[in-house]
Amino acid sequence: MATTRREHILDAVKTAITATTGISSRAYRSRVVPLIQNSQLPALLLTWASDTASQETSLATLNWTLEFSVACVVSGETPDEVADTIVEDMHSRLMSDITLGGYAMDLIPTGTTNESIDSEKPLGVVTSTYQVRYRTANDDLSTV
Repeated sequence: MATTRREHILDAVKTAITATTGISSRAYRSRVVPLIQNSQLPALLLTWASDTASQETSLATLNWTLEFSVACVVSGETPDEVADTIVEDMHSRLMSDITLGGYAMDLIPTGTTNESIDSEKPLGVVTSTYQVRYRTANDDLSTV
């Protein structure tokens, strides 16, 4: 169960990306088990990289910048082409509520990378990165 605002934000992101066309139940958060079967693809993998705080006013609040990524793992003759429609739908779903259920002040796309993986069947990973700006109280990460 989510307690901090960061956890609520990540839960909202996972809920949004799970509805992505063609993904079904293959949206994962912080997955550490490898995707080894084609039946597990396409898949979306949500991970967060950093959560940085700053105190910009004399108020008893902290402004946070959470950086996360969503990797779209696909197989196909031209993997980045296969991933394109999935990434487009995932991005639209995320950006449809930039407050992520009221927990964030802003959601900002920061980039996309592409990686081709040499295997028996061509695999690709298109990773979209985002920043979320949100606020908490100085002494309680679950409230503003």
